[in-house]
Amino acid sequence: MVPKAIIGDTMAVVGFGRASQAMVRFLHETGIRVLVSDIRNYSDLSPQERELLDQCAAEFEGGGHSTGFLSRAEIVVASPGVDHRHSVLEKVRQSGATVLGELAVAADKFDAPVIGVTGTNGKTTVTELIGALFRAAGKKVFVGGNIGTPLGDYLLSDDEYEAVILELSSFQLELCGDFVPQVGVLLNITPDHLDRHHTLEGYAAAKMRLFQGGSEQTYPVINGDDPLCRKFAEPMDQVNWARFGHDDDFEAVIRSTRVELSGSNFELAGSQLANLSGLLNSSAALLVADRFGLDEAAVQQALIGFEPGDHRLQQVAHYNGITYINDSKATNTGAVINALHQVGGERSIVLIAGGRDKGDDFRLLRKSVAAHVKRLVLIGEASEALGDALGDLVDTDYPATLEEAVLRASAAGKPGDTVLFSPACASFDMFSDYQQRGAFFIEAVHRLHKRNHAEMHQ
Repeated sequence: MVPKAIIGDTMAVVGFGRASQAMVRFLHETGIRVLVSDIRNYSDLSPQERELLDQCAAEFEGGGHSTGFLSRAEIVVASPGVDHRHSVLEKVRQSGATVLGELAVAADKFDAPVIGVTGTNGKTTVTELIGALFRAAGKKVFVGGNIGTPLGDYLLSDDEYEAVILELSSFQLELCGDFVPQVGVLLNITPDHLDRHHTLEGYAAAKMRLFQGGSEQTYPVINGDDPLCRKFAEPMDQVNWARFGHDDDFEAVIRSTRVELSGSNFELAGSQLANLSGLLNSSAALLVADRFGLDEAAVQQALIGFEPGDHRLQQVAHYNGITYINDSKATNTGAVINALHQVGGERSIVLIAGGRDKGDDFRLLRKSVAAHVKRLVLIGEASEALGDALGDLVDTDYPATLEEAVLRASAAGKPGDTVLFSPACASFDMFSDYQQRGAFFIEAVHRLHKRNHAEMHQ
């Protein structure tokens, strides 16, 4: 049982990113005395961040985390980006404080049904899609969590919602406390974040905490096609899974470009979801929509009109017969395998990959690279590791920058080929996040086209 703070108690927040800032404001508004610890120094904070600290009368520790500072709190809230096994947090626990995450803080504060979405890939798309289906059916929903809108924004809001739809990462679920959603969705499991979780089993265990309440409390939706989902779900024999995929016995069945469930058919032909990952994502979302009895005509219309967000297999240009695709959100091998499969073609892809290694096994890419890739262009800290795993399969370049990678990839392509930017790595060695990385790729492609166009007309 997670302890509850009362007015006048002291709580510490470790990390001061966007999610933690919303949590600091919420705790202050509920009468809690707040301590904030961050790896940045006070001088590195933005004016807005300093103002927030002043408004909340929060005491700040910069330049790292210390046991002495955090031990002054009865409860310590660790941001998702802070490993709960951090040595300072271990010492804080030993001093008698409780360490938990934002989900544990919010667990008893939801006034509407909660839908939690997790998985290695597709979380953002499915969270957005479920939100679109609910809105099309006339429901007012909060969509947030790992997707970008902090959970603290919900806690601070006076709005009345009919559902709360949360994208949940393994980092968030590690310290979720007593959090139990009314609906849990597990999209897939492939190795990811092993630099933090150390093993696939540890990573999967964090994901499976979404279903800790069992099917008595949570309607559990799972990808029946995914072998690792099946493996890690099997020991949870108290859970009656609602499965989606291609098996006729599943609760949502994919047939060609349509999804069948509960006697209804939803056609996706002509939509941006009429592909393998789109159909799997849609079938998961449709199980949730069916659970809440959403209007089928409104749901069908929303599916046809849905547009996945940027940086996910986003076609950005078609120059001189070569297609350029930005898949910057692909930060692990599972996402890259999916991208190579969907783009397809027999050795017609020039793949730009690399960045900061998250502990993934790049050898998992070998089969897909051998089938679809004609040349590798590898960048960033993980370029050598990627080359060791894949370089014997195809010719490989090692440019110093993403700008140069685009130039080399374009030079290696011919009409009918695709230049695919699908990194299989985190962005933090060269960029602040995958959005900045993807935006830079798009700009580099357009700069290349302008340069080539100018040279042709000189």
